[in-house]
Amino acid sequence: MIDRNEELLAAASRTLADLGAEVAVAVADISRAETAHGGFQQIAEKLGRIHVLVNSAAIYPRRPILEITDEDWDLENAINVKGTYHMMVAAVNHMRHYVDLARNDRPNVTGRIVNVTSVDAFKAHPQNAHYAATKAAVVSLTKSFAQEVAKDQILVNSVAPAGFATDRAKELGFLPELAKASALGRAAEPVEMAEWIVMMASSRNTYATGENVVVSGGYIYV
Repeated sequence: MIDRNEELLAAASRTLADLGAEVAVAVADISRAETAHGGFQQIAEKLGRIHVLVNSAAIYPRRPILEITDEDWDLENAINVKGTYHMMVAAVNHMRHYVDLARNDRPNVTGRIVNVTSVDAFKAHPQNAHYAATKAAVVSLTKSFAQEVAKDQILVNSVAPAGFATDRAKELGFLPELAKASALGRAAEPVEMAEWIVMMASSRNTYATGENVVVSGGYIYV
């Protein structure tokens, strides 16, 4: 895991370790290429070959569309777009060292990248247009990277969840709003979104690349 908040990173690391996971962490600012790549390298030095990158870092400050400041735009782009880009570059550069095309009939998958986007990339969102725009950008980046690294047998996909019942969503009182928006009448649990990310990141995915999986509970249909 990579994050610039050392305290929260340590807490998440302890939680995963208690579940029996092998955990490696790096404190880094992913908005800058040098520090993002340095953080990835720290993880690779601890774990060895990296088979999967999941890009889930993002910020979500709401702001009416006519009131978005330059600072708002810069911060959203720095984390949601540039951060995602820098981490994908770091992962691709690492994964390309492990390309195995020995089996011409069905080459081995070199690595997998999964970007967490959002249903907001596909709908009008005047309460948070800058966030939605960055997530649409990530969908586009996903497709471009998928095309670039297909020859290396690196699969690049994205998963677009609707809002779900995170601790933060509960703190902010968003659950009634999320339930109302869903055709199923409830907000998804985090594990229901995580299952799709795991699917696209796992050995079960051997062919899908450049795809965006929408998991919205009927919030949108695309």
